[in-house]
Amino acid sequence: MATDPYSLLGVARGASEKDIKSAYRKLAKELHPDRNKDNPRASERFAEVTHAYDLLSDADKRARFDRGEIDSDGNPIGFGGGFGGQRGFGGGDFSGGEGIDLSELFGGIFGGGARGARANMGGDPFAGQRRAAPRGASVQYRLAVSLPDAATLAPQRITLSDGKTIDLKLPAGLEDGTQMRLAGKGEPGPGGAGDALVTLAIAPHPFFRKDGDTVRLDLPVTLDEAVNGARIKVPTVEGAVMMTVAPGSSSGRTLRLKGRGFTRKDGSRGDQLVTLEIALPESDADLTRRLDGWHDTRALRARFET
Repeated sequence: MATDPYSLLGVARGASEKDIKSAYRKLAKELHPDRNKDNPRASERFAEVTHAYDLLSDADKRARFDRGEIDSDGNPIGFGGGFGGQRGFGGGDFSGGEGIDLSELFGGIFGGGARGARANMGGDPFAGQRRAAPRGASVQYRLAVSLPDAATLAPQRITLSDGKTIDLKLPAGLEDGTQMRLAGKGEPGPGGAGDALVTLAIAPHPFFRKDGDTVRLDLPVTLDEAVNGARIKVPTVEGAVMMTVAPGSSSGRTLRLKGRGFTRKDGSRGDQLVTLEIALPESDADLTRRLDGWHDTRALRARFET
């Protein structure tokens, strides 16, 4: 990939971290594969903007790119992309190889480095050859997980750089940025294959919010539901449930749905907190007529007076 990461995210080179994060969230929500199952190009664009965000959200990588030390794939300028290059994309997941240890690479040429050279001076022609063969490079992936899937630990499918797919079992206690290691799923090497390192990112949700192991939801209710009470349908990470709103409920009242939050490390579940928001209609003549002459005589703001 050689496209400028700033152009991919639609931000200026001097954009702040906040602007970059905001641009990525907007594009990721628009292009996420789950919302564009019939549009392969959207999946490709999702992978491209994720890769661009991965580079620009890393202060060190961004600085090196701005100085012209690395290209948009993270490859050092002048090495022809031969070291630590990105390996490709699959299923909307970012992948990239880690930097190669140059001492190991050149060690085989110069008899195993300085130690091997000294050993050879002592008359042992095989000293440099007895060092352990290097393993293949690790490969990094970034996997976006929807908030409901992250809360319920729903299995996730990831496509590796070799084209193979793996179904991942998400770990209990999942947080944004949690990293999973898949042994032997990296690049092949003389000493065996390296590992795959999968960084999990919890995607923003239109109405759910993560608060520790709690899922929060602001739920609009009508005035008559708040005054008279009602049984209403409430969305959760596992589907809608019915909940009772007590008569006389005010905006800001928070109700608890036990066991509908995130899975903790011990396997138990947090709760979902539902905060009621009374939504009044605009310019409702019938409501105005019904309230004509009625006044609430309570001194609700007395505690603010000095």
